[in-house]
Amino acid sequence: MEEVEQEYFSQIKSQFDIIYPRLVTLYPNAHCELNYQNAFQLLAATILSAQCTDERVNMTTPALFANYPNPQALSEAQPEELESIIRSCGFYRNKARSLLGMSKMLVQDFSGQVPDTMAELIRLPGVARKTANVVLGNALGKNEGIPVDTHVIRLVARIGLSSQITPEKIEQDLMHISPREEWAMVSHRLIWHGRRVCNARKPLCEQCTLAPDCPTGRQILNLK
Repeated sequence: MEEVEQEYFSQIKSQFDIIYPRLVTLYPNAHCELNYQNAFQLLAATILSAQCTDERVNMTTPALFANYPNPQALSEAQPEELESIIRSCGFYRNKARSLLGMSKMLVQDFSGQVPDTMAELIRLPGVARKTANVVLGNALGKNEGIPVDTHVIRLVARIGLSSQITPEKIEQDLMHISPREEWAMVSHRLIWHGRRVCNARKPLCEQCTLAPDCPTGRQILNLK
């Protein structure tokens, strides 16, 4: 089993070493596309982004932060008023409960500050590992893991960077084959490529510079 595992990681590491430098060239300025000014805003925006586009979240958060500029203000929000502001993001009742619970815990347990550890962040209502990774890697400058969303799940399977299917195991694979200082950027660059080229329904393989070294691209384009 150990030899099989070593061979697996050797294969995906070799593929990463081919693919990732090209993603760096394609997307040198890749970044989180949620608008935020501080860790609290990014935390709230990321909670809203579940099953919702970043564009829609960015249309919603200006009003949200104008009304509730900090955890204290958000913790005192009336549920109905909060729901009306975030309604367009979908699942607004659940998200409102998460935002209220998150902000109340920040006030009560963390003096109104967003904590900077994975263990503390995932205690917050509405915050799982992916959200914590987004906040840590972008707003707090700490690479504790790699955010794995639907784009990343799709891309690693198509490109050959992981054969796993769960976000947790995909994250472990990517952490194993990539430098820690690149963890946040690995996610950003995969997401940017997924949004711009490697679309869910119809990947633009004929336009993709990764295609010659991508298993899916080679298959679609009939490349040997």
